[in-house]
Amino acid sequence: MFHQSGGCCDGSAPMCFPEGEFYLGSSDVKLGEVAGVPFYMSKSQFEYWEHTHLTLDAISGNGGQFSLERPTGLRFIIRSRLYSDEEWSQLAPVEQCGSS
Repeated sequence: MFHQSGGCCDGSAPMCFPEGEFYLGSSDVKLGEVAGVPFYMSKSQFEYWEHTHLTLDAISGNGGQFSLERPTGLRFIIRSRLYSDEEWSQLAPVEQCGSS
């Protein structure tokens, strides 16, 4: 699973964890899936980014200290741009996560 870090220990970076090793709560939302892998972020962060198209990418460098890509020599990053009006009108709502 992916979770967009909000800036604590590893800055604001997408983090990858084995399913079930990161606990989601009612303050998280599911944005969708990347190659069948769920992608989440905090609801408060999503409210700031909701008008933004996010693209998950991997580049050379060291990943977050808790993220699975750490020993690979690659790190995940988010590239972003604002949605067009047409794209915005076609978006599905995000899924609110339950308390864990």
